Amino acid sequence: MWIRSTGVIWGSSTSRDVVISPNVSARLYLPRLGDGDGDAKLPILVYYQGGGFCIGSTFNPIFHAFTSLATALVVSVEYRLAPEHPVPAAYADSWDALAWVVSHSHLTSSSTARDPWIAGHADFSRLYLGEESAGANIAHHMAMRAAATVEGGLAHGRARIRGLVMVHPYFLGTDPVPSDDLSAETRESLASLWRVMCPSSTAGDDDPLINPLVDGALALVSLACARMLVCVAEGDVLCDRGRAYYDRLRASGWPGEAEFWQAPDRGHTFHFMDPCLEML
Repeated sequence: MWIRSTGVIWGSSTSRDVVISPNVSARLYLPRLGDGDGDAKLPILVYYQGGGFCIGSTFNPIFHAFTSLATALVVSVEYRLAPEHPVPAAYADSWDALAWVVSHSHLTSSSTARDPWIAGHADFSRLYLGEESAGANIAHHMAMRAAATVEGGLAHGRARIRGLVMVHPYFLGTDPVPSDDLSAETRESLASLWRVMCPSSTAGDDDPLINPLVDGALALVSLACARMLVCVAEGDVLCDRGRAYYDRLRASGWPGEAEFWQAPDRGHTFHFMDPCLEML
């Protein structure tokens, strides 16, 4: 496993829901621990589900079933969706959730704001962000903001983003890539979707929010994590956008460790349909 915790016997996760702010809630997942491991410190994954910024929910049974398989303490974020709440609302909510998680690294034991699962089990030196499609896009921007921010524990070493898990990231751009040709209709639908989700954008597909490689976007060298896993699917029109992101990160001078994996003969977010599928 790329996110690993040793010395713990894993079983099914227990989950419960929390309210972070008037706009943000989350579902927390705590893996079942073995006898004698009640005080185990676990990697913590802040999970941002996909859905094109407009559909999906952390409370959806598909997302729930998938997330409950994680061998980590998971905070699955419920952020506001467009078009009722246009982008960048999703980014603001996602940052509030990350800041809430990180705040536990310096709250005192007497604070009533502490969540017992996070306070009791989170290893803040093993903090990960992810996950798929629009959620991978969000995770990227959270790590970029963390690199520039002076807020909270991330600025003072009390919590560190060890890695990003980018699965089938929703990135666009006006520059053509080979996977665009897999489906011109799907490619145009994704571009149209972005224009509706972020109506304030004047740059379209080359807005830095949807194209992190465009001139003027923040340089990837400053990405605030030590490891990166980029996963793409061969049959996904977004496949080569993810590959280009990985290649640019590797060439940027970013000092971390990056891995790339492409699923053969599969489409966008195929893993939700068969989360236990073994891919060679």
